Amino acid sequence: MDIEQKALLFAYQAHEGQVRKYTGDPYITHPISVAAIVKSVAHMPTMIAACLLHDVVEDTDTRLIDVAVEFGEDVAELVDALTDASTPDDGNREARKRIDREWIAKASPEAKTIKLADLIHNTQSIVLHDPKFAKVYMQEKRLLLEVLRDGDAELWNRATDIVQRYFKEA
Repeated sequence: MDIEQKALLFAYQAHEGQVRKYTGDPYITHPISVAAIVKSVAHMPTMIAACLLHDVVEDTDTRLIDVAVEFGEDVAELVDALTDASTPDDGNREARKRIDREWIAKASPEAKTIKLADLIHNTQSIVLHDPKFAKVYMQEKRLLLEVLRDGDAELWNRATDIVQRYFKEA
């Protein structure tokens, strides 16, 4: 079993029973979609594994050490960079998002590429299903894009186009 297959199985088991907020689809569809977006640009197997695992530490009882033991330090470092640094104790949403932006700003270009794919996939769902929240969310993404420039240029352009188009149409 290669690292991608192993990560898919691990993520599937970790997210079992979880569903996407707006659609009710099994949650695993999100990391699979993020991986598909990253596969459309230059990538490494460790990046695809991290795509599939990017929410396991944040949204399940999986610990970062579990990721490191199963997938190695390279994947664990990517997952760590993609896991929100803020906690509910860090203040209001604006303060937490600032902390998270500062965290991802320090990340590798590979982590930023995955974050761009995550932004692209989540944006589609939120704009379609929650127009009221989308106003706040898209402003956050506009700020986030400023620190993701080191990610894949094609995905950065795609994400920027989505955000700019939203503000032109809003």
